[in-house]
Amino acid sequence: MMFGVFNIRVPAEGWAPEGFDPATVKQKPLVTTANVSAANAIKTRQFWLLWVVLFCNVTAGIGILEQASPMIQDFFRGPDGKSSVAVAAAAGFVGLLSIFNMAGRFGWSSTSDVIGRKPMYTIYLAIGIIAYFLLATVGHNNTAIFVLLAAVIISFYGGGFATVPAYLRDLFGGFQVGAIHGRLLTAWSAAGIAGPLIVNGFLDKEGKPGTLTAAAYRPALFTMVGVLAVGLVANLLIRQVSDRFHEKSESTLEAAQ
Repeated sequence: MMFGVFNIRVPAEGWAPEGFDPATVKQKPLVTTANVSAANAIKTRQFWLLWVVLFCNVTAGIGILEQASPMIQDFFRGPDGKSSVAVAAAAGFVGLLSIFNMAGRFGWSSTSDVIGRKPMYTIYLAIGIIAYFLLATVGHNNTAIFVLLAAVIISFYGGGFATVPAYLRDLFGGFQVGAIHGRLLTAWSAAGIAGPLIVNGFLDKEGKPGTLTAAAYRPALFTMVGVLAVGLVANLLIRQVSDRFHEKSESTLEAAQ
């Protein structure tokens, strides 16, 4: 972090990335050229819809992440009570998920620069619903399928974090986007409580993770399908922020005078 502090610079006046055309910004849906303050942002419907979107995306991701090691062992536990997945392999699975978490932050956020933030979150949530459903219904049949589905879900979890600051910038402008982002991250805090509570609430009724079977996880996984469905609806309802929340520009003030 200190390396970044000492090396960051303000771009020269008038600087822009090579090939950047400001006119194209105005042509993109949901991308504003105006600005909204942090105080006004939390008064908008868009902020709270995006809060729900982030909350649902993170809740679903944490649902897998916090039980990853015992979960993969339980999914492939035989009638004799022994799992075909060794403890070392389960630990390796957790490491693999970390890689996909990081890769999602690079890959999916970069994809959102091309297709837009709202379509990207639609992909996170819609495909996440499918992935969770498949994990609950067929994930126990094959280790490779289980790992692939879990990796996709976690990549969306990481991608959601990396994409949301740009989503905020598109909706509210750059004026106080850092402060708006800080307020939105309360959704992350809430999801950090809700995700484990949902999963552990179901598992505690069945026994102790690491001694269960795939069937014990299904109610929690189907609940995550519902959580992601709520997030998907919230994302689809997001529209451009009304002009009445925009900060007044100098030209606007001069015209009013």
